[in-house]
Amino acid sequence: MKYVGIVGSNADLSYNRYLLNFIKKQYSHLFELDIVEIKDIPMFNQDNDQTNSQPIQNLNQKILDADGVIIATPEHNHTIPASLKSVIEWLSFKIHPLDNKPVMIVGASYYDQGSSRAQLHLRQILDAPGVNAIVMPGNEFLLGRVKEAFDEEYNLKDQGTIDFLQSILEKYNAFVQLVNRLEAPKEEPLPEEDLHASQAIETTIEDVEMEAQDWVEQAAEKVDAVEGNTYVKLNRGILTVDQINTFLASMPMELTFADENNQFLYYNYTKEAEDMLADRVPGQVGNPLVLCHPEAALKNVGWVVQQLRAGKQDVVRIHVPTHGPDKFVVHNYQAMHDEEGNYRGINEYILDFKPIVDWYLKQTGLKLEGDIDATSGASQADDAEVDAGTGASVKS
Repeated sequence: MKYVGIVGSNADLSYNRYLLNFIKKQYSHLFELDIVEIKDIPMFNQDNDQTNSQPIQNLNQKILDADGVIIATPEHNHTIPASLKSVIEWLSFKIHPLDNKPVMIVGASYYDQGSSRAQLHLRQILDAPGVNAIVMPGNEFLLGRVKEAFDEEYNLKDQGTIDFLQSILEKYNAFVQLVNRLEAPKEEPLPEEDLHASQAIETTIEDVEMEAQDWVEQAAEKVDAVEGNTYVKLNRGILTVDQINTFLASMPMELTFADENNQFLYYNYTKEAEDMLADRVPGQVGNPLVLCHPEAALKNVGWVVQQLRAGKQDVVRIHVPTHGPDKFVVHNYQAMHDEEGNYRGINEYILDFKPIVDWYLKQTGLKLEGDIDATSGASQADDAEVDAGTGASVKS
């Protein structure tokens, strides 16, 4: 998080400046704070437009670039200083950087009430048309008796005050995230995925029913596919078809290939379905993805493919805890692209990496600390659990 801290006073000696400097130093683990002064900004006068002057444009750009704004105001005659009011006038005259910007108000004062009336007034000003800031409600930080509150190095002395200020700043972080999420431009919905693979692509083997149990045999005959000891030239190697099959079967994971047309074309068949982490059967190969999943899972399957096709994510990973406590199984859905960067389908690879972790811990003598969350999955849709078998699982 990156915030702008506005010193609400043009005085050379300002405890509100000390307060912002303390916040910047003490809570740097929470956010980055850029403290700005208002001393060089002229008094507002619409007949002498200074909007494009360097001081005003500099402040304008800093606010626009920031995630949020913290204003530290003193109290003068039950209200904010004239200099701060003038700054807000400039920022709501022809430019409006505070519009929909999350703002937090703090204040320091010589007296017990700690700028409470100035803060209340400032909230009303920031809510005015033309300003339209989104001020954090409640959570007031009112620092009174400032001469006694700071030590000689202008650090707050009271630990309770320091802890209370941190709690408010943590809440402000959450408030900023919420506001920015609400104000973020809504993205256009992605095109719906054709899980029926109804539109042929250049590599589609036509005139063979995708649903056929012997699709592989029919398709191989149709295109005169090579097999056995026939050599295949790869981008950096030459292998026979038998060697390729042996190589893929040796992979310590279950591999599945679905093309950009959402047709399931391959899996490294080494086990029967009941012994696999995600059960597949030979007769599924060639099916459109819509036939590889129960109907209840199709929405989630479509979401995964949408993310990969649109480049929203390069890989979607799902931890599936239903395999038991002796395994840590992760389903990975990796987008594939050709040399020109065109989307070419999904490489789904599934593995139990607990044996690898156990081996590593034994080799290094390290230990895991804390409990592994056995229910969470990374990169999932906010509104749905992703089905754990986008490639060709027959499980829900």
